Amino acid sequence: MGQKKRFLLRIDDKLYQLLEKWSADELRSVNAQIEYLLTEAAKKSGRWKDEQTRSKEDKNE
Repeated sequence: MGQKKRFLLRIDDKLYQLLEKWSADELRSVNAQIEYLLTEAAKKSGRWKDEQTRSKEDKNE
């Protein structure tokens, strides 16, 4: 994935508490859980192209 970008995130306290519990259930940090959820949402929307997808598209062109 390369170098990671740092930025400040303001989030509702109730949502943070939910994320904290959820991440603990999945043995991730809250930061890793947020990144995981955003990546999954990007994939589901078709906006995330991983290396395998790019390779297949390149072969089809």
